Amino acid sequence: MGRSEQPRGRVIAVTGAARGIGLAVAAQLATAGHRVALGDLDAAAASTAAAGLPGETAGFGLDVTDSGSFRAFLDAVEARWGPIDVLVNNAGVMWVGPFDEESDQATHRQLEVNLHGVIRGVRLAAPRMRERGRGHIVTVASAASKLAPPGEATYAATKHGVYGYLSAVRAELRGSGVELSVVMPTVVETRLAAGTSSGAVARLTPEQVARAVAAVIERPRFDVTVPGYVGLLVRAAGLLPDLLRSAVYRRMVPDQVAALGTNRSTRAGYERDALRDPEDPGEPR
Repeated sequence: MGRSEQPRGRVIAVTGAARGIGLAVAAQLATAGHRVALGDLDAAAASTAAAGLPGETAGFGLDVTDSGSFRAFLDAVEARWGPIDVLVNNAGVMWVGPFDEESDQATHRQLEVNLHGVIRGVRLAAPRMRERGRGHIVTVASAASKLAPPGEATYAATKHGVYGYLSAVRAELRGSGVELSVVMPTVVETRLAAGTSSGAVARLTPEQVARAVAAVIERPRFDVTVPGYVGLLVRAAGLLPDLLRSAVYRRMVPDQVAALGTNRSTRAGYERDALRDPEDPGEPR
């Protein structure tokens, strides 16, 4: 029993955990001895992924765009292992291309998963944690929370929204014992980033992001960029006059419209899968 109160052995729920960053996070935490619940829209994939990890893990179906599904996920995890110590909001989707070519469906899906999904998770999990006087919500966002790459207009808007939402909720929760953290990686080698450019920064691996998540769980802080120097560059650029700041960003931030070029087909499969409304399987994505 005492183990769950120590840095190791916490009950941790991860969304979007069947693959990519979410799976890497689950693997990192499970290897460290935590009890890890993998939630994903693909329940079978979540269960299969959980079965391949060490220690106490379990896979669950989870649609972060549905409050009932999210509540049921949290309830199921707590019924299995007791109160959730850490929720990792990780689920996310991205459409890439010129802003005026983005479909209504792509816009809607990004807002629902990336922004509203995080809001749902915080709104459902934080009150439970506040009642106990402890808990931690870690949200895997993106460097696009503070930057705005061309070709990622709506995606960047959702991540800016996540950062603003968490900043406000953090102020409301101050002194409650509930910690909030936002982890903001640059481009990561996952299917979500297929056909995109990483700009002036080397592409990250999911495992690098997972290590950052594990580190912030052990030593909570709010604002985490991966790699760390990106946060310093953004802050420094913010002090420059607009013309100089824009020049710095043009060199530093990838232009995904330009990068897309002939890579549209590379992204087609991902966007077809990620941006379709799961309740309308016949609708083009």
